[in-house]
Amino acid sequence: MIELTVNGIKHRVDVVPEMPLLWVLRDELGITSPKYGCGVAQCGACTVQIDGMAVRSCQSHIGEVAGKSVVTIEGLDKREQHPVLQAWIAHQVPQCGYCQTGQIMQAISLLELISQPTDEQIDQVMSGNLCRCGTYPRIRTAIHAAAKKMAEK
Repeated sequence: MIELTVNGIKHRVDVVPEMPLLWVLRDELGITSPKYGCGVAQCGACTVQIDGMAVRSCQSHIGEVAGKSVVTIEGLDKREQHPVLQAWIAHQVPQCGYCQTGQIMQAISLLELISQPTDEQIDQVMSGNLCRCGTYPRIRTAIHAAAKKMAEK
């Protein structure tokens, strides 16, 4: 049995340690926001946070995650909508939406590391999260808006 905390809830799963975290989340725990995109950590659709850092869950083995805290978009504070989510809505970032949970989780990690990122920093950090719809300018705008709102608190 492997123990981990997902969105503040402790879980025990009976899987092989080599199983990707993505499949544990989706198939074992029923958390479907992280999406399967490429399976080789190149698209970012499966991005979650592990101990506060954005990681690709398709390449993170559950054995490496044992005892750690995993946060998916479902784990964001429900009482107060996160500034990144507010900015995503205000700037109408999504089109098809497939990549958006990964984009949002990556953006939150970025803003936790760099409170007022430049366009270049946003482009560099977000470059591992692909958007087939090409909403990159809106993503950048939304990140700047979220950073401004977070600085006001």
